[in-house]
Amino acid sequence: MDMKTVYVNALDAMMAQDHHVVVLDADLGRSIGPGSLYAKYPNQCFEAGIAEQDMASIGAGMASYGFKPWIETFTPFATRRICDQVTISIAYAKRNVKIVGSDPGITAELNGGTHMSFEDFGVLRSVPDIVLFEAADEVELAQALPVINNYEGCVYLRLFRKELPKVYGDDYQFDLFKVSTLREGKDLTIFASGIMVHDALEAAKLLSEQGVDATVVNVHTIKPIDKEGVIAAARKTGAALTVENHNVIGGLHSAVLEALAEEKLPVCAVGVQDRFGEVGKMPYLRKVLGLTLEDIVEKAKRAVSLK
Repeated sequence: MDMKTVYVNALDAMMAQDHHVVVLDADLGRSIGPGSLYAKYPNQCFEAGIAEQDMASIGAGMASYGFKPWIETFTPFATRRICDQVTISIAYAKRNVKIVGSDPGITAELNGGTHMSFEDFGVLRSVPDIVLFEAADEVELAQALPVINNYEGCVYLRLFRKELPKVYGDDYQFDLFKVSTLREGKDLTIFASGIMVHDALEAAKLLSEQGVDATVVNVHTIKPIDKEGVIAAARKTGAALTVENHNVIGGLHSAVLEALAEEKLPVCAVGVQDRFGEVGKMPYLRKVLGLTLEDIVEKAKRAVSLK
């Protein structure tokens, strides 16, 4: 199942159970998915048009009256365009608003550099009282959405719309504020997020063939990061690598470095190296931006060599 279908199914269930759950979108209901819910819930779905700042302000206002708004648009417009409204009207005012940014990073593909947000986590991570989340697969997303809906406060959710390889089985038990270890190893800890979690697992297999035994940890919540979990995982192996579909400045790499600031161990990074995106399909973008399996393997071995 693709990720946007999981998202729409969860919204459908939540809206059926609670009329306070509402959706506001910025002319992207069909693209992101909830447009299909407009006929079923005409009093709980609202089209804000291409006016994202208004959408955020309306969401904050509705939250003031006890509603539980989910506001959605493409990632750059859900963060940098509405940063002031998120900061003041939502976070500062302590409003219970959920923000969904779709097509993060290279998944924007042919929409190009203007829509290819590598800074969205970085934009919001310095704003107090915001939870930043990104699912690794459909199993995790399905479990996370009701938890996020019941969380009292602002949550920003990075949403890849298409299908992802499964990394979790049906026995997975989600915890919003704890990292999740997917593979145990003794030589290196790979911290990954979002679409890069499966790649980290595949890279770990290649590393194993080359004599490097890697732990793989899914950091689905970048803020507040599970500092104790990160430190414990890194201490076990003595070296770390972060892998993310985001600028290495401000996202997972920065969060892990801050958590490990007092630990004397090497931390290398696979991520976008402080540059804008460009038009292209994902295989091409992975190559030009240094996000391939080969890049992960190379940086992993570099981290181990620095121990």
